[in-house]
Amino acid sequence: MLIRSLFHSAIAITGLLAALGASAAEQVNIYSYRQPFLIEPVLDKFTQETGIETKVVYAKSGLNERLQREGRNSPADLVLTSDTSSLMDLLAKGLTQPVQNAVLEKNIPAQFRDDKGNWFGLTTRARLIYASKDRVEPGEITTYEELADPKWKGRICTRSGKHPYNLSLIASMIAHHGEAETKQWLQGVKANLARKPQGNDRAQVKAIKEGVCDLSLGNSYYFGKMITNTEQPEQVEWAKSVNLVFPNQQDRGTHMFVSGAVLAEHAPNRDNAVKLLEYLSGPEAQYLYAEKNFEFPVRPGTERSELIEETMGEFKEDDLSLTEIGAHVPAASRLVDEVGFDF
Repeated sequence: MLIRSLFHSAIAITGLLAALGASAAEQVNIYSYRQPFLIEPVLDKFTQETGIETKVVYAKSGLNERLQREGRNSPADLVLTSDTSSLMDLLAKGLTQPVQNAVLEKNIPAQFRDDKGNWFGLTTRARLIYASKDRVEPGEITTYEELADPKWKGRICTRSGKHPYNLSLIASMIAHHGEAETKQWLQGVKANLARKPQGNDRAQVKAIKEGVCDLSLGNSYYFGKMITNTEQPEQVEWAKSVNLVFPNQQDRGTHMFVSGAVLAEHAPNRDNAVKLLEYLSGPEAQYLYAEKNFEFPVRPGTERSELIEETMGEFKEDDLSLTEIGAHVPAASRLVDEVGFDF
C-alpha cells in the first residue's frame, strides 16, 4: 500500500512539474532599461497574439552587471536598452548570443544591427542642434563642425561630454574625421560653452529659453516630450523657444543612435525570445514602440507619429554603422578627458 501511494505521489509530482515546465516554456523574461509606459502596450499585444507571457524587470541602471553576476543561472532572455552604449557594453562583456534570423535582417537595416546578430536596434533618435528662435537665424548653423566656430563663443550649452549621447556623437566624429581633427573640434566647442556642462538635454533647452545660451545639443525625442507636456507647461514654452536643426544634411547626414535589444547569453526561453524580437521589429510594434516616446522606427516604411511628421518630417540620416561608432567610444571618452571638456 505504501509503495502504491508513493508511486501515485511520484506520478502526481511529475505531472505538476511537467505542467509548470510547459507553462514556463510559454513565457519570455525581459530585463528592461526602457520604461514601463513605453513597452507594456507592445508586450500586451504580443501576448494577445502569441499566448506567450512576458515577465519584466525594470531598472535605470545595473542590469548589465546583474546579468553578469547571475551567469548561467540568469532567468533573462532579452535585455532591452535605451541607448547604444548599453548595447556595446553587453557585447563587450560577452553577455549576448547571436541570432541569425531572416525576419530581423529584413526588418532592421544593416547599420542598426550587429553583423553577427548579437544586438538589434529597435528605434532611433537623432542628435540635433536646438537653436534659439530669437537669436539664431534659420540656416545660420547647419553642421556639427560649425559648433566649434568662434562666432558661437559663449553661446553653447550641453550636458556632460561623458554622457553616452555625447560620446556617441564624438565617436562618430572620430569615424568621419580622425582623432586629431576631432580633438581640435572638441577644444573649439569647449571654448564656445556658455557654462560648464551640466544637466540633461531638456535643461539645455530651458537655458536657451532663459537666455543663458543660444545653441544646445539634444536628442530629437525630447522635443516631443516637452511640447506635449501639459502637466509642466513651462516645458512647452521651452520647446516653443527653439528651432530644430538636423545637422549635415548636405553631406553625411544627422547622427543617429538606437534603443535596442540583445538575446541574453544563457536565455532559458530562447525560441520565445526570438519570436518577441521578430514582433518588436514588425510594423505594428514598430509604430507603437516609437510613437510612445517620439522616436523613429528602424523598420523602413513604418508610419511615424503625427507629431514627428509635423515637426521633423523626412531628413538624411548618417548611415555610419553603430558597430564602428561603438569601436570609437573609448577614444571619444579619452579625448573628452584630454581637452578637459567637463571642467
